[in-house]
Amino acid sequence: MVLTYKQCLEKYGSDHLIKKEIAAGKLFQKEKGIYSLKKNCSELEIISVKYPRAIISGESAFYYHGLTDVIPDYYYLATLRTDARIKDYRVVQTFLKKEIFDMGRIKTKYQNTEINIYSLERMLIELMRFRSRLPFDYYKEIILSYRGKVEQMDIAKVEEYAEKFRNTNKLMEMIQMEVL
Repeated sequence: MVLTYKQCLEKYGSDHLIKKEIAAGKLFQKEKGIYSLKKNCSELEIISVKYPRAIISGESAFYYHGLTDVIPDYYYLATLRTDARIKDYRVVQTFLKKEIFDMGRIKTKYQNTEINIYSLERMLIELMRFRSRLPFDYYKEIILSYRGKVEQMDIAKVEEYAEKFRNTNKLMEMIQMEVL
């Protein structure tokens, strides 16, 4: 389990007692302000605790949803436009308008780590919006995976999400041709 400094203060009571726990080998400092009860923990767990308001999107979301087997080089996180810039070499940050930020946000478990991630339906919209930025073979791999998951998706939600963007008809047309 990964804890922030504030959570450690609540649990142990003071900075001195936190340092005692570290010295005793019961608590491990992973980064500045991030601690773990286990010696080894995943980087994803650290990222999700360090940036609790961010939502996993882009290539990271495609990977965690099992749409591709390409492990992303970075953690792709979406935040509000008003949020501070994330200065972490492991993170690629996207700033979104408040109207579309929470649309499709879900909490799910990935390898015993609870993460904020966009749903399959929202990621299908994102795939269509940014398809020209992706390598063709990567795009095709994700489209083929979506075709296999179309039965478990809520197409009404896809339409609802598409309506929030300027080119709704074009998005839905592409989805019809590529996936459905």
